[in-house]
Amino acid sequence: MTSPGFARGRRLRSTPALRRLTAQTRLAPADFVLPVFVKQGIDEPVPISSMPGVVQHTLDSLRKAAHEAAEAGIGGLILFGIPSEKDPVGSQADAADGIVNVALQQLRDDLGDELVLMADLCLCEYTDHGHCGVVTPAGIVDNDPTLDRYAAVAIAQAQAGAHVIAPSGMMDGQVAAIRRALDGSGFTETPILAYAAKYASGFYGPFREAAEGAPQFGDRSTYQMDPPNAHEALREVRQDLAEGADAVMVKPALPYLDIVRAVADAVDVPVSAYQVSGEYAMLEAAAANGWVDRQRAILETLTAIRRAGAGTVLTYWAVEAARWLR
Repeated sequence: MTSPGFARGRRLRSTPALRRLTAQTRLAPADFVLPVFVKQGIDEPVPISSMPGVVQHTLDSLRKAAHEAAEAGIGGLILFGIPSEKDPVGSQADAADGIVNVALQQLRDDLGDELVLMADLCLCEYTDHGHCGVVTPAGIVDNDPTLDRYAAVAIAQAQAGAHVIAPSGMMDGQVAAIRRALDGSGFTETPILAYAAKYASGFYGPFREAAEGAPQFGDRSTYQMDPPNAHEALREVRQDLAEGADAVMVKPALPYLDIVRAVADAVDVPVSAYQVSGEYAMLEAAAANGWVDRQRAILETLTAIRRAGAGTVLTYWAVEAARWLR
């Protein structure tokens, strides 16, 4: 027999209503950003085999998906493009008729400011070698010439209608170069969401199918972060903020919840986390085999990322989760 003053945690868990009332972390549709892929030269959406339910969009199907996302109440979209032609410097990334820039123009015309339109800024989908920057004859990604390319792409994306520029290439000095370019072109009000702590992860495999951007040689370990390193993430975050970033991102999310927490504790700007393709594929595969309750597991992972400190979650389940929550 326990004493009257015995603490019973179960008292506040006894009904769904009590659990809702005392929840310390909440999910809302506006917390989510949906990553979308748009491909040049296709007539119908192309399913991505490693990411069930995700497709490479046409311009028309992307516009439909964006309207559905707005109706679901999510926070925004982040766009990735697959051009029909690639070259060593990723020329289509800043071409006026480049696939992402055309898509941004159409979505901005359709939706105005109803959704936040984010433009991922990298070259890996646009280069014929699959790396995130300009490559030397020796096969090394050349940091500083790449910054010039990023600056040009940022201006093109802002001109096309992007609300937010999100550089993901992990080049040193990329935020400063982009901020100078945007400011010099009159886009002083366009914010930068920096992929500040982006790790060289094994969870990107399905994305490389989706974006058709796998490196043709080597890997990205010389410019993306090394998974064992935690303190280095804070150094990268501080550097991006000093260069003018308005918000920061950790990528991937679930394997790096400790990094999400550390970053959220260290900064006073919005923090995002990207629930990447491998996280999505892994859970979808488990659900397809009946090993986990799909909806419960999805919402639990999203809650974990928010609980760790991310204010915004980039997730391929954004619209579906938003509908569940509403």
